[in-house]
Amino acid sequence: MIDLQHWNESEDGPLSEAAMIDRLERLGYSVNRYVYPPGTVFPPHTHEVDKIDTVLSGRFLLEIEGERVILEPGDSLAVPRGVVHSAEVVGDEPVVSLDAVRD
Repeated sequence: MIDLQHWNESEDGPLSEAAMIDRLERLGYSVNRYVYPPGTVFPPHTHEVDKIDTVLSGRFLLEIEGERVILEPGDSLAVPRGVVHSAEVVGDEPVVSLDAVRD
């Protein structure tokens, strides 16, 4: 179920916010940037849209239907609409995240 993608510098160039936004927008997503401080927890929930969670800095633990994965800089995770998931910031560093949604 988990569809984790890693940024590939040899194919995608250096990781940057602008490059990641461009990649997500080319896939048809609208992108918003968020900064989550240490201790941030999102309890289990769903969305009515398909989305991709992307991490630019920090570490973000996501759980999707019982599977857990830690996203690190350059990682993206597809979260299909209606799928139960939760998330939390791991460690003492804030997470800078790009939240991409598609209706």
